[in-house]
Amino acid sequence: MAVGEARVPLLHDDRHAHHAKGDPPRSRQLSGSALVITSLVAGASAGAIAKTVIAPLDRAKINFQTSDTPYSWRAAVRFLSRSAQSEGWTALWRGNSATMARIVPYAAIQFTAHEQWKKLLAVDTPQSAQEAPLRLLVAGSLAGVTSQSATYPLDLARARMAVADYRSLRAMFKRVIREEGFITLYRGYPATVMGVIPYAGVSFFTYDSLRHWYIEYAGASPSGVVSVAFGGAAGALAQSASYPLDIVRRRMQTAPRRADRSYPCPTVPATLAAVYRAEGWRGFFKGLSMNWIKGPIAVGISFASYDTIKSTLRDVALTLN
Repeated sequence: MAVGEARVPLLHDDRHAHHAKGDPPRSRQLSGSALVITSLVAGASAGAIAKTVIAPLDRAKINFQTSDTPYSWRAAVRFLSRSAQSEGWTALWRGNSATMARIVPYAAIQFTAHEQWKKLLAVDTPQSAQEAPLRLLVAGSLAGVTSQSATYPLDLARARMAVADYRSLRAMFKRVIREEGFITLYRGYPATVMGVIPYAGVSFFTYDSLRHWYIEYAGASPSGVVSVAFGGAAGALAQSASYPLDIVRRRMQTAPRRADRSYPCPTVPATLAAVYRAEGWRGFFKGLSMNWIKGPIAVGISFASYDTIKSTLRDVALTLN
């Protein structure tokens, strides 16, 4: 959720909420392709909005994650201030084009994959999800792995462009492939998959559980403000569960290649050892306090945006039908 990257309100919740209000279940009136398309568009839009809002904080976090510079909020503010003064305010969004190129397909794939995995694991209704919480957790993890696997080179591009000056996303890819080889685009992938399993699983599970409980007691879907709060809680827990592997991922993605074509941190265990030797156990949580701020903001915005956009698109689709 990387990320980061968040899940959003679910189809079965819409059905439950509409039954509670006595309205016809909207999902039964739309075709399967319409449901998928509206989910894809809403998910991609929500991810883009959330990531653009927190892009400056993301850039500051990556800068500290990929160096030995001690982290503090004061140091992060100084970094952003110096970047704005020396390169202009637009520098705070440097690398955001790579983020957008990644988050749009990432979010679209993740949202759709989660719904499909829940169907395959038979946890696509509130009752079945409550009866099999472990399968619900697994569905979220598998959705995260699916989307990360499909878009990983774009995640590496975002990290590289946040710490180095490339003219464009295309120039970054051409330079990396020419100088380091195609396989470099997947450096850090094992750490990413290991990290996304707890991140996506905890995030999806927490949000879905809170939403199910709310619908059960209130008899209606949560409002935008409540959705933001639920998303914030899911984001905070997920960030804490997976953060050390996020550090490893960023170090592996941005480590410069040596003259002998080797890397200072060639594997996940070697990177873990290098971080521990240089900074101790605190090095694995450097910048986490910033993630506790930006993570819940991004997840909350993403959840709320998705819910609003998806509902609007499906209302429009019903009108056209």
